[in-house]
Amino acid sequence: IQAAWNLKTRALTEMVYVDEIDMDQEGIAEIILDENAIAQVARPGTSLKLPGTSQGGGPSPAVRPVTQSGRPITGFVRPSTQSGRPSTMEQAIRTPRTALTARPITSASGGYVRPGTASMITNPDGPFINLSRLNLTKYAQKPKLAKALFEYIFHHENDVKNALDLAALATEHAQFKDWWWKVQIGKCYYRLGLYREAEKQFKSALKQQDMVDTILYLAKVYLRLDQPVTALNLFKEGLERFPGEVTLICGIARIYEEMNNISSAAEYYKDVLKQDNTHVEAIACIGSNHFYSDQPEIALRFYRRLLQMGVYNCQLFNNLGLCCFYAQQYDMTLSSFERALFLAENEEETADVWYNLGHVAVGIGDLNLAYQCFKLTLINNNDYAEAYNNLAVLEMRRGHTEQARALLQTASSLAPHMYEPHFNVAILSEKVGDLQRSYTAAQKSEEAFPGHVDTQQLLKQLKEHFAML
Repeated sequence: IQAAWNLKTRALTEMVYVDEIDMDQEGIAEIILDENAIAQVARPGTSLKLPGTSQGGGPSPAVRPVTQSGRPITGFVRPSTQSGRPSTMEQAIRTPRTALTARPITSASGGYVRPGTASMITNPDGPFINLSRLNLTKYAQKPKLAKALFEYIFHHENDVKNALDLAALATEHAQFKDWWWKVQIGKCYYRLGLYREAEKQFKSALKQQDMVDTILYLAKVYLRLDQPVTALNLFKEGLERFPGEVTLICGIARIYEEMNNISSAAEYYKDVLKQDNTHVEAIACIGSNHFYSDQPEIALRFYRRLLQMGVYNCQLFNNLGLCCFYAQQYDMTLSSFERALFLAENEEETADVWYNLGHVAVGIGDLNLAYQCFKLTLINNNDYAEAYNNLAVLEMRRGHTEQARALLQTASSLAPHMYEPHFNVAILSEKVGDLQRSYTAAQKSEEAFPGHVDTQQLLKQLKEHFAML
């Protein structure tokens, strides 16, 4: 028994070591063989994962707020960066479930139609097309019908697997000479996360037919692979073949903006306006850049241009109110914010307006009004880290140290990428004599914003204190 136990123990230990070695080799092999792998440490100015490495010298967080990924807040919400993409193959393949998709065709209707057309019958209580009963091979041989059917499956049903099967059969029937089907296969591969396969399809389609849409799709693939420089080169090559194409110029500007190269982005947005002076995204982004460059009067002109074009929403009046306040046009400030509150469609938008009204109240010195505005911000959006931070500052001025500390801890946990809550915690802790907590918070502040002079001075003072101890 003892010998068997020793043998079992030795086998277990050997298994552990072998597993560890296999895991390491597997990880190395995955990095070498995986075509979609992204370099962990990118060269400066070549990655969107580390936008701070840009050589363009982007704005500091003290001047312009940044998102959690480190990018400056832009003037336009872009769907491609906001919507969540499926992270696994299973999520991408899984068909979205609705109340109608699982219902079969009833036996009453099934008796009166031929099996070949049963899949295309429209039932009031069932789906428009029953995809599980489609004979994809038959429809792939009818090019006009196949294209319409693919659009329905891909865009309406969001069934990427069946759409890819149909596209593969159709392009095979077309003897691989139809560029449109290659683009559709590339779109399916992109949705499934097979970016290198999508790249091959888009490149093949471009060789057959040079299209702006295909260039844009190929650039999306490169951005998803974290290759912004390759995407920039692709856009510039496309501009040589399609001079003055607005979508290509706008794509270059977006990449520069995401890489923190704000000056180059602004130049390309101006080129966009030379070709299309009603381009909302370019006008909004240029106006935002002017606002954060201490030129609110010029930003006001761009936002007024949007108003003249018919853009009429909460965000625009919110920005108009801020520009009017910082341009010292106080007669229009409150009326713009009132209009923004009236047009707000959800609680997040209302919270943004109340937060900016709190800033206006701080600017005119009415701290009680500012306190109420920040409270209203948190009532509408309980995850508003900036409002927690500013409320903590007001509580500090009132002498409520413990309440301020709790608010700052909430702000720093909600938005660890902001340096202000960490710095305020450091100042507060240093005042009450908690030097260790102050030093830890100051280090976090320096990590979030290395160029903050006040943080560096505080760290220097704390190090001198520790040296004396």
